[in-house]
Amino acid sequence: MRVSKLLLSLIMITFLLGGCGSQGNVDNISSNSDDYDVLNIPRAEITEDDFVYRLVTEKEEYQKGYSVKIYAELEYIGDKETVIIYHAASPFYFPIVEKTRDYEINYGMNEPLLSTTLKRGQPLREEYEKSGGYGEQDKKEYVDFIKSFWENGFPAGYYVVDGYVDFYVQSNEDSNDKEDFNIKTQIDFKVNE
Repeated sequence: MRVSKLLLSLIMITFLLGGCGSQGNVDNISSNSDDYDVLNIPRAEITEDDFVYRLVTEKEEYQKGYSVKIYAELEYIGDKETVIIYHAASPFYFPIVEKTRDYEINYGMNEPLLSTTLKRGQPLREEYEKSGGYGEQDKKEYVDFIKSFWENGFPAGYYVVDGYVDFYVQSNEDSNDKEDFNIKTQIDFKVNE
């Protein structure tokens, strides 16, 4: 009888403790973003050959619940008036990592072959739109994080955007020779409680 009561008590404690750890609330997970300093300025720019790639966020720190603005630009600075670039659905990619939790917010892309004409000195600009996903093999905490991100925007944390632009140009209009470009840079920011 005493063994049954002890066993029943252990089972009850196990259920109670198990329930406390799986509330599914992203806010209950400490982001520890205070342990991180924003290392980059909110704007990164890199020039490769005849192209300038910029990755920008409006602020180094945002308050939770406010919109985080991120955008990228590609500018042609070569000798021609225009140049045609070939790319997937967009030449811009915005993969993001929340460093305190080590969570990736992937950036998927449809991959048709599209072309865009760039005019010299006129940047092509694209704003970041929410992305990311999860699968049935992902941990509940990660799934809760992504769901919260989709519904409420960036949860509190320290974020690094490893942005890049991926495209090619034909070297000569009369041939199939092409020059590939994959220009990368990085920005970071915090979201505070």
